[in-house]
Amino acid sequence: MTPKKLLTPKQGHFARCVASGQTQADAYREAYDPSGSTTAKSIHTLASRVAAKAEVRSRIEALVAARERAVAASAVTDRDKVLRKLRHWMDEAEPADSVKLRAAELLGRSAGLFATEMTLNTHVQRDPTEVAAAIQQRLSQLTGASDDESPEQLGNALPDSESPEIH
Repeated sequence: MTPKKLLTPKQGHFARCVASGQTQADAYREAYDPSGSTTAKSIHTLASRVAAKAEVRSRIEALVAARERAVAASAVTDRDKVLRKLRHWMDEAEPADSVKLRAAELLGRSAGLFATEMTLNTHVQRDPTEVAAAIQQRLSQLTGASDDESPEQLGNALPDSESPEIH
């Protein structure tokens, strides 16, 4: 196993800058303090070389992962704090207090009780007769008719003078 290479102070500073969201070029400028005569193209090339080193790339990835874990933990903590406060308001507010109702609503939303997403399957190809049979079955279920009754046997809800025409 090869010994783990340590980063130089400048490489460590570069990795922290990149992990915090700076571009590689900006991180290079901050960590290495190039002279004013260094061209932008040279800075981009040099920054790319530093970032390509395995130990630097590994440190950047580790720092980004640690920051993401911290953000996720903070979000969970914030969520728990908000939920505790909403529960308190919901339980302790006066019955006529609009805060109680709003707290209950927000608590329900956070629990996903009011989800209104629908998933539509638009990739299914069905035969028109199959679709017609499915519609007929659903109509029968809704009207309480048995499967043996046809639409004509169910009767028309409109008087004969108002019968619908299909154009």
